[in-house]
Amino acid sequence: MAGKGLKSLSEAMNGLRIAAAQPCRTLPARPSPWTSRRSMATEAPVPNITRSVDEPWQPISSVPVTIYSFPTLEPRALESWSPKHLHLPLRRDILHLAVVYEGDKTRQGTACAKTRWEVHGSHRKAYPQKGTGHARRGTNQSPLLRGGGKSHGPRPRDFSTKLNRKVYDLAWRTALSYRYRRGELIVAEDGLELPLPDDFLQLAELGRLGNELEDSFVRKYIKQIMEGLAWGKANGRTTFITGDRRPNLFTGMEAAGEDGRALELEDVDVKDLLETGRIVIERSALREMIKKHQSDLVTRVAIKGLTSKTPPTGQLIAI
Repeated sequence: MAGKGLKSLSEAMNGLRIAAAQPCRTLPARPSPWTSRRSMATEAPVPNITRSVDEPWQPISSVPVTIYSFPTLEPRALESWSPKHLHLPLRRDILHLAVVYEGDKTRQGTACAKTRWEVHGSHRKAYPQKGTGHARRGTNQSPLLRGGGKSHGPRPRDFSTKLNRKVYDLAWRTALSYRYRRGELIVAEDGLELPLPDDFLQLAELGRLGNELEDSFVRKYIKQIMEGLAWGKANGRTTFITGDRRPNLFTGMEAAGEDGRALELEDVDVKDLLETGRIVIERSALREMIKKHQSDLVTRVAIKGLTSKTPPTGQLIAI
């Protein structure tokens, strides 16, 4: 058995030597049907990938603002404003801080509940501690009884929070920039007023029209104007901002409150600039608003005896 095993092993080794002596043949190369014929991005030459920029990027130096007449919306003038006033990027976090700050500041905080020591009546013990068969009780002002005091009730407090003035001023200009970028900031000439028909004004001065008839006419008249300009309720309503109260405009917007509202400059907040579909503001009111809220653009630190100046507001370009 051992001899047969050695013989078969020697024959196998001889066969391997013969196979190793012969040259190895390989199959011809064939294109694979699964390989993509498109050239890879890495095969592109380097000069075609990178491009050199001849002109460097330059920031915007000014933004144009058109001054319109109301209600015809005819262009009257063209002004140039600084991008730091009307072209700031949208900062939702700053707008949120400003709206919360204004909301907390307007809370009254006058809620007050009487404690057991403030309720009217005698503070003697109602009946003896023992011997009556009833539960033990102190005074009639106990919070457990009806008409008694309130335990841990609301007390007058101040809900206002603090916000850096520079952050608050930045929120004002961010809200105006948001409206300007969306084309929802319409600047009108000074003296923004609703022109009513002369016949109606004459009859109203003579007292021939009642209050109900006057209100209905003004409501229909301003509703036609708002629908013609696409500023009404169907288009998001409109907020008019003027330097002082204008009788016709304010009375008309109060009568047609579903289409918008009119506010004086001193009554405007950041939230008012974001609520309605568009803002119609007087030129002088816009300048006053910008001048009042640009503290973050001014520094008191003098460099070489000079301090930084605020950007110009509304330089006239053309009439």
